[in-house]
Amino acid sequence: MDFEMSDVAELLERFRRGAELVAVSITGAAGSEVDFVPEPGKWSIRQIVAHLADAEIVGTTRLRQVIAEDQPKLQAFDQDAWVANLDYTRRKPSQSLETFRRIRGENYELLKELPESAFDRMGVHSERGPMTLKQLLQGYAEHAESHAAQLRARRAEFKNFKASQ
Repeated sequence: MDFEMSDVAELLERFRRGAELVAVSITGAAGSEVDFVPEPGKWSIRQIVAHLADAEIVGTTRLRQVIAEDQPKLQAFDQDAWVANLDYTRRKPSQSLETFRRIRGENYELLKELPESAFDRMGVHSERGPMTLKQLLQGYAEHAESHAAQLRARRAEFKNFKASQ
C-alpha cells in the first residue's frame, strides 16, 4: 500500500489532538449531566470517557503488536460487556480522561518516531481482517473524534432535557 507521508503526518496529528478534543467536549460537565442517558442503551458521558480510556489501553497492545510482530492476531473486545462489567457507571470521568490522555500521549510518542515503512506493517483483526498500522492509526484517530462529537451531542441532549423539565 503506497501513501504519502503527509497522510501519516496528518493522521498522527489527528491522533495526537484526540485527547484534547475529548477534554474540551466535557469541560464543565458535572453532577447529573455526566450520568444522563437520553434513552436506554445509550451511554452517559461517564461511560463514554471510561470506554475511551479502556479502548486506548487495548490500542496500546494492538499498535505494539503490529510494530513488533509479524502479522499478529488482534483480538476484538466486547465493548458492551466492558461497559457492563468494568463498573463504567462508577468510574470518575476526570480519572478516565487522564488515563486516556496519558496513554494516547504515550502511543503518539511511539508512533511519531517510526519510519514511513512501519505504517505498512499488518496485523489480522479477529473481526475486521487484515489491517495495516496506518489503518489502525486512522481508526484510533476517528475513534476519539467520533466520541468527542457524541459527548457534545449528549451534553446538548441533557440541556434540552433540563429545559423541558
